[in-house]
Amino acid sequence: MLLRLTWLEIQKIAIRPRSYIGFIAITLVIFLIQLAMWIDGTSYIGFLTQNIEQTFLFEGKVLNGNLICFIILQTLIIQIPLLIALVTGDLISGEAATGTIRLLLTRPVNRTSIVLSKFFAGSLYTLLMLIWLGILALFLSLVVFGPGDLIVLKTDELIILQSGDVLWRFLTALALAYLALTLVGALSMMLSCFSENSIGPIIITMAIIILFTIVGTMEVPVFDKVKPFLFTTHMIVWRNLFESPLPMEQIRTSIYALLGHIVVFMGISIVYFNKKDILS
Repeated sequence: MLLRLTWLEIQKIAIRPRSYIGFIAITLVIFLIQLAMWIDGTSYIGFLTQNIEQTFLFEGKVLNGNLICFIILQTLIIQIPLLIALVTGDLISGEAATGTIRLLLTRPVNRTSIVLSKFFAGSLYTLLMLIWLGILALFLSLVVFGPGDLIVLKTDELIILQSGDVLWRFLTALALAYLALTLVGALSMMLSCFSENSIGPIIITMAIIILFTIVGTMEVPVFDKVKPFLFTTHMIVWRNLFESPLPMEQIRTSIYALLGHIVVFMGISIVYFNKKDILS
């Protein structure tokens, strides 16, 4: 029964025009970045590395597909939560607004299965979006710009990852990004349970993410104690895959934190939805 409900939810997502906004936006942004790098990428990379070229001598092809993919991920993954919330924030509140939620609950299924089916459908949508991102950002960039060592320039260090040591890092980074975006879907779904319209959960989800991100990036001592408890702190765990050596303890902590938030958000959704009065 759960599989059948999930399939029905997938069909609902597929027929909604807003479900394709994310794929279109990702495609356009990636193509624009790749085009810009193809035309003027050498100057851009030279600007970024001008301060360290006096100390280091770079050999080989610095502007390559791996670097382009890393730039795309840095740019897009910050914006993708909005694209996910556009769909997942509408899964329950959208049906409440149209009144179809009452018809759905007349079927001989329990409410927990309904919530889980919507969550699984939203998670599949998120997975497809990240697969599309990976195809365009990684594999298309490698085809167009070719392979090469990845240079990760940070404020206090320079990391050079060999070409053969990069692919698994990108794939693992996408897997961690999927976990973080699944959390966003769980959050927006939870908010969707408390709302009777589609706009509210989407706006509140993004407001929470923006607020937590600001708090997490501000170097203020009073915020240092709360940063480890903000889920946005752990949503960027994918960046740790491009450090050497890998901070495994930090990665594990972030994975546990993301999974814990997903369980909490879904638990709240299930409890509230089971008690929700749909007749009022």
